[in-house]
Amino acid sequence: MPKTRVAVYRKVAAAATLIATALALVGCAPAASPRSGKPLVLTTFTVIADMAQVVGGDAVEVESITKVGAEIHGYEPTPSDLAKASSARLILDNGFGLERWFEDFLARSEAPHAVLTEGVEPIDIRSGDYAGLPNPHAWMSPIAGQVYVDNIRDALTELVPTEAEQFAANAEAYKAELQVLADELAAVVAELPERQRLLISCEGAFSYLARDIGLAEGYLWPVNSDTQGTPQQIKAAIELVRESGVGVVFCETTVSADAQRQVAREAGAEYGGTLYVDSLSEPDGPVPSYLELLRYDVDLIAEGLSGG
Repeated sequence: MPKTRVAVYRKVAAAATLIATALALVGCAPAASPRSGKPLVLTTFTVIADMAQVVGGDAVEVESITKVGAEIHGYEPTPSDLAKASSARLILDNGFGLERWFEDFLARSEAPHAVLTEGVEPIDIRSGDYAGLPNPHAWMSPIAGQVYVDNIRDALTELVPTEAEQFAANAEAYKAELQVLADELAAVVAELPERQRLLISCEGAFSYLARDIGLAEGYLWPVNSDTQGTPQQIKAAIELVRESGVGVVFCETTVSADAQRQVAREAGAEYGGTLYVDSLSEPDGPVPSYLELLRYDVDLIAEGLSGG
């Protein structure tokens, strides 16, 4: 069995033990009401928490289990996370295998949950230990993001039927914003010379965005794991940069950029900066919302690829 998968399974097993203990402590207690008095909607990471709050408006309270800056692939829930989940009225998760650490909890929790990638056409991972599995980063496309919005709307409507009109109106307005952004981003990419439309990042997190706005994609590793930045991965990335002639590479906020900086040095390219994927920033940071995350990333990518 590949070392990466062994590590993942060990983490899942450890999380399962923690989950069982925490649920034993809270399982017989009455569900606590949020201080606001609104139904608590719990999400697995900050990006979909922002999406849920936009659709839910003032009718629900939304919280993310993982905090700003967390690396969500290998996160391990704490007893306080699980205790909070006992008060949740709804749990929203990404699906496509992203939250492997949370699968056992979802199976044991009594709260209903919605998988937000339901209805998204998956893109399979091409290489590595996860080859053939769906790439989980569908939210990085504003086109696929509209499917998330529909799924959030439907889940909230089932939870609070009296607010169905508000949820529908919020969802339609949000989807319109995402479509405008998708059109703008595609136009930015279309202005680049064709040979420069190649995005090389640390993680293969941009497959859906690349597909939907006309970019090609390369990366060091397909999914964040314990084997980030191996000599083989670095060598392959250096060769890709040299062969393509693209002059810039990028990395993401939740992983070390050391390997990618090495690629840039040895391939004679520039390090173009840090992209946001798995987490929003703090409210006073550059990407406090999902829409701002998408716009920030593509602006940075376009600037780098155009030599700006």
